[in-house]
Amino acid sequence: MASNTEPAEKDAALAAQEASAPATPVHTTSARDAWYPAGKRDLFILRELVTKDFKLKYRRSVLGVIWSVLNPLLMMIVMSLVFSFFLRYDNIEHYPLYLIVANITWQVFSDSTNAGMMSIIDAAPLLKKVRVKKFVFPVEKVLFSLVNFLFSLIAVFVVMLWEGVAPTPMMLLAPLCIILLMFFCVGLSLFLSALAVFFRDLVHLWSVLLMAWMYATPLFWPVSMIEQVPYAFVRTLMYVNPMYNFVTFMRDTVVYATMPPSSVVLSCVVWAAVSLALGYWVFRANERRFILFI
Repeated sequence: MASNTEPAEKDAALAAQEASAPATPVHTTSARDAWYPAGKRDLFILRELVTKDFKLKYRRSVLGVIWSVLNPLLMMIVMSLVFSFFLRYDNIEHYPLYLIVANITWQVFSDSTNAGMMSIIDAAPLLKKVRVKKFVFPVEKVLFSLVNFLFSLIAVFVVMLWEGVAPTPMMLLAPLCIILLMFFCVGLSLFLSALAVFFRDLVHLWSVLLMAWMYATPLFWPVSMIEQVPYAFVRTLMYVNPMYNFVTFMRDTVVYATMPPSSVVLSCVVWAAVSLALGYWVFRANERRFILFI
């Protein structure tokens, strides 16, 4: 009996010793985190989504990415002919350049907000199957519009050569305007995408609002016409208009090689900060309920 009880006593003592010893923490890493740490995963998803959208946009297109250059050029030619001959805006200095700079600035805003507003709804099949941070989808749409915007800058340089406008050091401020515009678009896309999940009528209403916004912004008509508006309150709204300030910022640095007024720069900064803060707050406050409505 003694020989049988000794091994049992040894096993019990060993088990008690192991239980009293401090536990060694065990770190487990998921397969996803092993390949892409949390800090890099969102960047990877953004890059893949932008690449996918880029390929889909130019799939089966003969000219491909060249359309990003041709489209603003063709639009500028058509609008220059229309507004120069029929509305007599040809007295604006470097009118074709005046027009194309405003057009591409407006287009990146319009494209990013339209696509960003639908981003959560369009990503519904993926969101129902895969756990991913939802803010990635509106941000990706803005980044994709930025890629197209960068290609359209080639058209701007072509028009600069045609108009005899030489690049100046003041153009180095243009990237600041673009960055602020991207922040503004990201905030607005977050805001619109959150609201569109619950109120689908916003999708139809936004196109009407964009059209009214476009005509209220001096894209093709002279800025001096704002002073001809009879009501002071309306004139103030047109000057406060965020797209008026972003377009003016771009024109001053690219077309006229001048420093934008401090009020314009400050307005761009304020609108970018307010849009980003408001959009982020609304999006984060409602994102847990998206899955119930998409």
